[in-house]
Amino acid sequence: MENNTIIELEECPSCRGVGSIVHEGGWNVQVECCDCGAHTVYVEYSNDAEKQDAERSVARLWNMGKVIKLDPGE
Repeated sequence: MENNTIIELEECPSCRGVGSIVHEGGWNVQVECCDCGAHTVYVEYSNDAEKQDAERSVARLWNMGKVIKLDPGE
């Protein structure tokens, strides 16, 4: 049974763009800005229960403004 809980994301703390939850390789997740590329850290998971917890964790980091942003030249 899949939990369809909606996770709300604030605007990007760097540019006010739209954030998106991104899964890579089926084992980690992050939130990434669709406009400037700012992102949270990756959080790993190994099953569906951990996947949902990981999504909530990165959403919480994003909404607190804890993002990685590389400026040109870095």
